[in-house]
Parts: sequence; C-alpha cells; structure tokens
Amino acid sequence: MVRCDDGSVYTGISTDVARRLVEHQRGGARSARYLRTRRPVSVIFSQSVGDRSTALSAEHAIKRLEKTQKEALARGATTLHDVLAHYATRRTRQSS
Repeated sequence: MVRCDDGSVYTGISTDVARRLVEHQRGGARSARYLRTRRPVSVIFSQSVGDRSTALSAEHAIKRLEKTQKEALARGATTLHDVLAHYATRRTRQSS
C-alpha cells in the first residue's frame, strides 16, 4: 500500500516494491492511472504472500477495506492474515 500526496491510499501488487514505487513516482505509461495525478509519497504497508494468485486475492481483500481499516493494517493494529480471514468469511456468507 502506498500513501499519496493527497492522503489517499493506493493498493497494488509487485514482485519488486522499490522498483514499482519509483515507476509510480515517475508517472508515465508504467505508472498506475490512479497515481498519475496523485503522486505516491511512501510505502506504508508491504508483505510477501507467496505466489501471484495469493497476491491478487490479498490485493482484492485490501481494496475492499474502508480507509480506516487500511490505516489499521498499515500501522500494525491488524494483520493481513486477519484481513484475509475476515474476507473469506464474508465471501462464504455471501455465496450461501
């Protein structure tokens, strides 16, 4: 997760977080569209999760959080494991 200069939080996946942050900061074609007008300032949360499929699932779960919940994850008040467990529970209830 990246904090932008307007205070918003952007969530994405990468195999090289430092490289990806530089790409976002430079703007241009390799930058996420959302970040082209909101320059990313700093990485506020990063965690290795294994394979790409797991990373995409984690990204989706984080993107569904409210900003206050993302902030809690970033400061360590909750864990990614907790977020994913809660997300899995919600998905199970919705499909029943």
